[in-house]
Amino acid sequence: MRAGSVDGRLVAGLLPVLRKRALGRQPKALLAKMLRKHLPAGTIYVNTGHSNLSKRVVHAVRKVPDSQIAVLIHDTIPLDFPEYQAEGATERFQKFLARACREADLLIYNSEQTRADVARWCPVHPQGIVAHLGIDFAAPEPRELPEGVPPVGPYFLTVGTIEPRKAHALLLDVWDELRRTLGPETPTLLICGSRGWKNESVFNRLDALGPNDHIKEIAGLTDGAIAALMKGATALLFPSYAEGFGLPPAEAAHHITPIVCNDLPIYREFLGNIPIYAPSGDAKLWYRAVITAYENALSENSGPSAEAKQWSPPTWEAHFERVLRLI
Repeated sequence: MRAGSVDGRLVAGLLPVLRKRALGRQPKALLAKMLRKHLPAGTIYVNTGHSNLSKRVVHAVRKVPDSQIAVLIHDTIPLDFPEYQAEGATERFQKFLARACREADLLIYNSEQTRADVARWCPVHPQGIVAHLGIDFAAPEPRELPEGVPPVGPYFLTVGTIEPRKAHALLLDVWDELRRTLGPETPTLLICGSRGWKNESVFNRLDALGPNDHIKEIAGLTDGAIAALMKGATALLFPSYAEGFGLPPAEAAHHITPIVCNDLPIYREFLGNIPIYAPSGDAKLWYRAVITAYENALSENSGPSAEAKQWSPPTWEAHFERVLRLI
């Protein structure tokens, strides 16, 4: 089994430290022997990351007497939208999900939407439970923002890797229309995130922006800097075509920042009627939604709804209270 960063790469200098602290070390072929030696009967292996559920790992865990396997499923996006995936991601996830449904004793879903999606792809699957993931919010840190950010006046924010699934092209189209109608009064759009894959046309449009454009691309911000921008934004714009959970809208709700997002079941599930919902295939509707949010920001009579003020985020306590009943 490997240890490393969230992208799967080993952190520099980590491997020697892990070797010193490890209870046991064996070649991959002897993994089962090592687990039987160090793990007690009844051990539960909880897989939370859509990886490390190979045949070898399943076989090794099952060699521990009375062991169980629980797998957290975040989404089925690689199967639902293969055109948005990096090379090989769809095939790897397909094998992972098939093995999870075949070998696991319990599936943990992060939402009712994910439960329905898994049932659609794998009609035969083990017992499952829906447990919304808890959310830990970063404190706003304005001092961590680069010079000139946030801009003076109303600004809109979108957060996430710049890849086709996030629908940045839609926002660029909306801002083209805003420039035509509002001219120099056009609000700023802050696109916060690193560049991803399969999105050359959007990258080309971003590269063509001038230094004084109403669209700013910013990468590498800390969580605290993002929180500071979220708190002061006119609205969060999140037109993503598909999400397993989607943290930015939850972060916006936490700061009582207006939200315009695609009409996805996951947002209806945990945000209710707080966002303005607009299908991401309708640029005209998105334009109207942005104009409305902009006008509200300039109006002294506008304000958050009672539902927005009273929203409470999912908690880790509630998540584990549900999950630990079954494992």
